[in-house]
Amino acid sequence: MSDNILWVEAYRPQRVSDCILPNHLKEPFQAFVDKGNIPNLLLSGGPGVGKTTIAKAMCKEIGLDYLVVNGSQESGIDLLRVKLENYCSSVSLLGGRKVVIIDEADYLNPQSTQPALRGFIERFSENCSFIFTCNYIHRIIDPIHSRTSVIEFKIDKKDAPKIASQMLDRAKEILDESNVNYNEKVLVELIMRYYPDFRRTLNELQRYSSTGSIDSGILSQLGDSNFLALINALKEKNFSNVRKWVNDSSHTDPRNIYRQLYDNLHEHLTANTLPPIILLLADYQYKSAFAADQQINLTACLIEIMVEGNWQ
Repeated sequence: MSDNILWVEAYRPQRVSDCILPNHLKEPFQAFVDKGNIPNLLLSGGPGVGKTTIAKAMCKEIGLDYLVVNGSQESGIDLLRVKLENYCSSVSLLGGRKVVIIDEADYLNPQSTQPALRGFIERFSENCSFIFTCNYIHRIIDPIHSRTSVIEFKIDKKDAPKIASQMLDRAKEILDESNVNYNEKVLVELIMRYYPDFRRTLNELQRYSSTGSIDSGILSQLGDSNFLALINALKEKNFSNVRKWVNDSSHTDPRNIYRQLYDNLHEHLTANTLPPIILLLADYQYKSAFAADQQINLTACLIEIMVEGNWQ
């Protein structure tokens, strides 16, 4: 297999039954497949849990034409209008209905783009079904809620051992097929570090597979490379990448992130801005004990560091 092909795409399940999810979550999707019809859906849950994967698997298993739009990359209303207009107004080459998958729909502007999509749902209801995926359901406007069936990807603690075991088996299959040696204990630790985000696990495995072996040496490197991605986004003042980093790190205790910032920022900031940045960190770490939304609190902290810091 080409090194340019992402494992998350190359090994993406083609059937609902092959998706790594609890049975109670897969049942409604399997019912849609059995009926050969997909309604308008709103799929909510954390990053990498399988929302987009199961949406694509349904389309492929039924044999429906589908279009994927990434809300975090194609958020412009004019671009969406042109792209969706062309797709939704044409006849499917496969016959039957078409499906539009709006991935990361919570990134779309709730004042302009999301209301426009509501209009598309109504206008093309006879030809297209719409599937929206999001990490934060409260960021989706009510008119889209009311026009879709909402399915939340909540994995109970009692399901965790079984799901983690399935992730381990899938990871071993992929590594064996790719002729990559591995230490099973390291795989287990990697899966539990990012659980339930299997996409993140696969991305990390592929990144370190170039050495031909997955061993204990990668565990110390994982945190360093992830933190460096944040530092680069802050230096470039790239808010979109900072926000995405926070979303992708939702499994990490914010206290650990504040500590890592404290331990490492002196290598990246000029000496004159380091003291006020440390005071800022202390303030946000204190606020985190009372914050209703840790993600918002952490993002606000990083924005201040991004704006106020003088980078080396």
